[in-house]
Amino acid sequence: MSGTSEGPTPAADLIGPAVTESNDKAPPGTGSGAAAAPPFRSAFATAPLAMAVVDREGLVVSANDAFGELLGTGREPLAGRIAADLVDLSADPRAWHAYREVLRGRQARLRCSRRITLPDGHAVWVRVTVSPLPEGVLLSVADISAHRDLQARLRHLQMHDPVTRLPNRALFFERLSAAVESGAYERGGTGRIGLCYLDLDGFQAVNDTHGHRVGDRLLAAVAERLTRCAGQAAHPRASAPLVARLGGDEFALLVEGSTGTEQLADLAESALTALQRPFDLVGQRLSVSASIGVVERRAAGSTATGLMQAADTTLYWAKADGKARWTLFDPERNAHRMTRQALASTLRPAIDRGEFVLEYQPLVGMADGRLSGVEALVRWDHPQFGVLTPNRFIALAEEDGAIVPLGRWVLATACRQARRWQVDRPDEPPLFVSVNVAVRQVWDSDLVADVAEILAETGLAPHLLQLELTESAVMGSAGRPLQVLKALSEMGVRIAIDDFGTGYSNLAYLSRLPVNVLKLDGSFVKGFQYEGDGAAGDGAGADEVIVEAMIQLAHRLGLTVTAECVETSSQATRLRHIGCDTGQGWLYSRPVSPERISELLRPPVGQPAVGSP
Repeated sequence: MSGTSEGPTPAADLIGPAVTESNDKAPPGTGSGAAAAPPFRSAFATAPLAMAVVDREGLVVSANDAFGELLGTGREPLAGRIAADLVDLSADPRAWHAYREVLRGRQARLRCSRRITLPDGHAVWVRVTVSPLPEGVLLSVADISAHRDLQARLRHLQMHDPVTRLPNRALFFERLSAAVESGAYERGGTGRIGLCYLDLDGFQAVNDTHGHRVGDRLLAAVAERLTRCAGQAAHPRASAPLVARLGGDEFALLVEGSTGTEQLADLAESALTALQRPFDLVGQRLSVSASIGVVERRAAGSTATGLMQAADTTLYWAKADGKARWTLFDPERNAHRMTRQALASTLRPAIDRGEFVLEYQPLVGMADGRLSGVEALVRWDHPQFGVLTPNRFIALAEEDGAIVPLGRWVLATACRQARRWQVDRPDEPPLFVSVNVAVRQVWDSDLVADVAEILAETGLAPHLLQLELTESAVMGSAGRPLQVLKALSEMGVRIAIDDFGTGYSNLAYLSRLPVNVLKLDGSFVKGFQYEGDGAAGDGAGADEVIVEAMIQLAHRLGLTVTAECVETSSQATRLRHIGCDTGQGWLYSRPVSPERISELLRPPVGQPAVGSP
């Protein structure tokens, strides 16, 4: 720190002006030791490091030859000059403030890097150090241009992709973060930001077929075309979009100061068009397409991570929608995706927490109108999203395997409830319960053992349990699925094909399967919308003819038929007329709680009697 003190004078205090032929006046602080002063003055004058002594007013008292050579002026003209101007300290508010503090003795030292322009117009980078002296400060300046150039070259190598020479992922995220950081979008421009996230379709096949060398050449050619597109997209008030390779076959185009989604859509479309033209690479003609996720929004409130997540999601949509296209980010679609992810992550714990419940929909005999069975339908009583129907979570459960424990719980709960109804009504014909089974339950679990264990535990007779599998799951069954179906049938469990008529509809194959029941898809029944006995439109008549033919063939094969989605008495009448065995639908009841089923069982059940839940 600056200040005076008792004792020997520090060596720095003896540094004076360079020795010259004229007898220059010594600067303050050199003392009167004539014998000691000249060696230090010589060292100062001949030192390779550019140095100058500056007084408290900030004026150069003396400078050495190295300083004059660095600035290209010689040392003599520097005396009396404002030192801060020589190294451009005043242009940087922080450096200028620190320099003033050192001059006033309030700060021990300043060290900073500055880019200065020499009289010949040449710019150099220098490291400036300001150290206190008793009567001023010592200013030393080192030329670090070569070091800065080396750093710049190393940074360029670090921040650019060697294959395409484009900015790499690190530089892209640096630019993206800078574009959305607080205040960056307030310094002019539109205050918006856009991003095209591009992935080549089928690029792995190029590597596998032609080798990585050809693959790298293709990437370089793609980069060149994207760069050309970006250059053509630039306009006078904004720079060209940044094109970067994020890794593998992924590229990104960053538009700072975007003008709206239309600009990004045009950029994505031009990129797709540019990539549609075949690539001629060393005698090989290759074609490639791309999928692009497009995001455009206000920069305020955005984050680099949020933008990339949105772009990645949108790119996934473009791939899922058929590839070779661009897709714009849709907040509503994204909200659905986020909800789906939230459900998937909490599905398994929800089973343990008891969040699932069963409702039951009556299965009514078409001939007598009596309630002969029920179908168990699972519901998820989600603490955040409310009661969810199976179409919201069954596919998720099948994807991650949670359908196995969930299906086991449904089976056990339904059998337990069916047995309870039987015990409560010992003098009445017992109800059978129908339970849906997913294909993955057949493959991933020992379904036969589970069924046997649950029937033994609950005391429910096997013939009072019906298992429903979709038509696509049953048709063509071989190996394990067929063995499982046969074992269940031999146990006495009934097998039903759900949504029949929407898949293979191979009635001949049914004769070789242990199937007992066909459940006709509701789309056929919905065609029965006309009143009266005569045929109405061709569509309605055709539906009835098809359903009647399927019922007759099923009966010839020894199968019973259940019609789903029966909603009107007219539909029920026509189904009864053509021989349908069982009906299910809102005409009789919506899916209801087990308590409501118990209420429906008390009086004899006729068609109108079970019409309300």
